[in-house]
Amino acid sequence: MSLKVKNMCGIAGFISKEDLPINEQTARLDAMCKIITHRGPDEQGMTVKGRAALGMRRLSIIDLKSGQQPIFNEDDSIFIVFNGEIYNFQELRNDLIKRGYKFKTHSDTETILHAYEEFGENCVVHLRGMFAFAIWNKRDESLFIARDRVGKKPLFYSLTKDGNFVFGSELKVLLEHGEISREIDKEALDAYLTFGYVPEEFCIFKDVKKLLPGHSMTFKNGKIEIRKYWDFNYIKPVEIKSEAEYIEELRAQITEAVKIRLISEVPLGAFLSGGVDSSTIVGTMARLSEKPVKTFSIGFNEDSFNELKFARVAAKHFNTEHQEFIVTPDLVEIVDELVWHFDEPFADPSALPTFMVSKMAREFVTVVLSGDGGDEIFAGYTRYAIDKKRSSFGNLPSFVRKGVQSFSEKLPHGAKGKNFLYNASLDATNRYIDSVSHFTKLKRKALYSRDFTASLNGTFGASEEVFQQYANQIDTGNPIDNLLYLDSKTYLPGDILVKVDRMTMATSLEARAPLLDHKLIEFAIGIPTELKLKGLETKYIFKKAMEGIVPHEILYREKQGFGVPINEWINLQLKDRIQQTLSDSKTLQRGYFDKKYIQTLLDEHHKGRRDHSHSLWVLLMLEYWHRKFVD
Repeated sequence: MSLKVKNMCGIAGFISKEDLPINEQTARLDAMCKIITHRGPDEQGMTVKGRAALGMRRLSIIDLKSGQQPIFNEDDSIFIVFNGEIYNFQELRNDLIKRGYKFKTHSDTETILHAYEEFGENCVVHLRGMFAFAIWNKRDESLFIARDRVGKKPLFYSLTKDGNFVFGSELKVLLEHGEISREIDKEALDAYLTFGYVPEEFCIFKDVKKLLPGHSMTFKNGKIEIRKYWDFNYIKPVEIKSEAEYIEELRAQITEAVKIRLISEVPLGAFLSGGVDSSTIVGTMARLSEKPVKTFSIGFNEDSFNELKFARVAAKHFNTEHQEFIVTPDLVEIVDELVWHFDEPFADPSALPTFMVSKMAREFVTVVLSGDGGDEIFAGYTRYAIDKKRSSFGNLPSFVRKGVQSFSEKLPHGAKGKNFLYNASLDATNRYIDSVSHFTKLKRKALYSRDFTASLNGTFGASEEVFQQYANQIDTGNPIDNLLYLDSKTYLPGDILVKVDRMTMATSLEARAPLLDHKLIEFAIGIPTELKLKGLETKYIFKKAMEGIVPHEILYREKQGFGVPINEWINLQLKDRIQQTLSDSKTLQRGYFDKKYIQTLLDEHHKGRRDHSHSLWVLLMLEYWHRKFVD
């Protein structure tokens, strides 16, 4: 019998402080599982044993009769629920069999369970893949939960005031438990308005936390113990190889990462944007597959955002079975649905086309490969080159920069050069954080009402301090490494991977990201950064490695990113809706914002004086979130 990979799903559960009636626990767990049916429409599995209640929803990637969860060990003393895919489970399974373990199934879930029995909390270092899982050990009444290295799979948890521990794949799972307060965390709200998403160190509800990527946790005797088992280890390379050697090894690493993600007994395809990363994945798939690869692209009627011509070039070059979808502005009607799937306020407008391309792909396949992660690992964002160009500002004496900062803060709103001068006055780390912020510190001071600023009680900018700490942890001598590490710890798990997980799971589609394979990441980190950002050429070594595989016009085209014509939508189709929503007394009575500043943003934008489309989108998504989750 062939060994089988499990399936994608969602997990849920709780450990009660006291023994509760089993019917009460079962009803509560059932509600928690049902709320994430979209993550696993094919099946539900639950177990209630003593104080422990663990459940899951299953999306069958492999139709496996023996793979239902929860899965128990031989003497039923330990059981697991698992969301994800373990790509090296066959080798690990064979090793565990040699050590004397007996397997009842052919799933990767049971392999994790026996690995936990053998290696304890160190079991996570043996796993290659994406995962979030929970293991209840009846022997010592402990719960062990873990999350994959880069944060592809989400995991929320809470220790309630009554001493009950609750966890789940989505925040709404915890809300179904019934003991989680919806009190808003003001620091998380400040973080959202800064970056357009809630970073992993924060959660919009005060009672809930996220287990950070690369971390595991043990809950025992009412206490939580968290440990970090992996990180992006940026250090100075000990041995420098030739460019040709890096290119050869990089090609081999990418091929291996894609190959192990092609294991599936259901239809499999790929997202194809026409960018370097997705074209690399599709090109590698085409070389490894006997049949044409199924590819899916999204486009817009607005020419400046339409990447379909590049996707078509790649599709033709790799001879794929290609499907396209044009996103039209009536998409705004699905915004409410997206707000529900994200659980926390989320303002990356590319979530809209991601949802639509996922919905289209799901009509043809159950699994897709995507190119996520390439920009953070190989220095692909143009902002790294911009930061490099602005680095000379750091040579200015601090008293000059302080003077410039003071001058910029005193300039009136809308004064030409105000934001640029403020940005130039900052140190290297803060200059970058300011440049990736939606509402910068300067803008938030004008945006916030006096009452909201006071309610932050000195924690204004707490998320920016977290970002600073990340950036300042790296000491390789190359400041770009600090930015790569910062983005890998914040933007990647907090925005990119949240967007892909929620939007694919909303359509019951599994997404796999070969460029975020941890072995590939560990190799890539060892490549000198001067070969990633060479001069102002982003992703230099990656492009070199793909020459001869990916068409030249795609490799060396101007980077566009997964942009959306949010400005056009806001100016036309959404104009009245935004004006009404942000001017509504219900919105203004929340007390967060200065009413005059909101009106200034609306007036300047609609009169064409300034482009505030992204700022208005951030505010609109926040209000929609409030109406869905708080009101």
